[in-house]
Amino acid sequence: MAATPFDLAGRVAVVTGANTGIGQGIALALAAAGADIAAVGRTPAEETIEKVRALGRRAAIVSADLSTIGPVNRVVEEAVDKLGGLDILVNNAGIIRRNDSLDFTEEDWDAVVDTNLKSVFFLCQAAGRHMVAEGRGKIINIASMLTFQGGIRVPSYTASKSGIGGLTKLLANEWAAKGVNVNAIAPGYIATNNTAALQADETRNRQIMERIPAGRWGSPADMGGAAVFLASSASDYIQGHILAVDGGWLAR
Repeated sequence: MAATPFDLAGRVAVVTGANTGIGQGIALALAAAGADIAAVGRTPAEETIEKVRALGRRAAIVSADLSTIGPVNRVVEEAVDKLGGLDILVNNAGIIRRNDSLDFTEEDWDAVVDTNLKSVFFLCQAAGRHMVAEGRGKIINIASMLTFQGGIRVPSYTASKSGIGGLTKLLANEWAAKGVNVNAIAPGYIATNNTAALQADETRNRQIMERIPAGRWGSPADMGGAAVFLASSASDYIQGHILAVDGGWLAR
């Protein structure tokens, strides 16, 4: 019997892009709540694995380049083989390319949409087949403020994250009655490698800070509570929801 509805003991979580930033923050929060972690990424998430094991949990590295859908079935198979199951999937891996829409290239469009949307769907599908067969599972997609807003100079990123919002709802519609919860977290402005250019731009950084009621950029650790909640039995009746963790950005 779980000590609290937020207890993840005995669960196995696959977290993509777990080597740094939001992915690492979520992986560590899930591990602290009791989950074992399969850390998926192009570069080995050795620091994350070390920290997960320091929390007393099992951890495994699954090497995969999610710029194509080639590895998706193997990711699920490896996680199950190495850790004995798959209960939670966090689709965090993503990239961003910036340019004026008048100059945006097909290469930058395809690279972002393939990683952020196409691979996410097919990884949901691969994990979903396993979870539906088991009759339970939790999928957490990482959306964005640009799931709700247009943004500027990131057309393929905005399109991909808007797509994540729709995909999350569609999969919830199909799989809720099969015991699988599909929801998303929409991070606000989080201090990571992906946002380094914005943080370094004095004008944009000031504009962003002025709009965040909390008065600061978020940190990867700020995503942890939402991830544990959506991965746990506490959220069993939540389906197709996009939870903004944004310091109040959308409320302004």
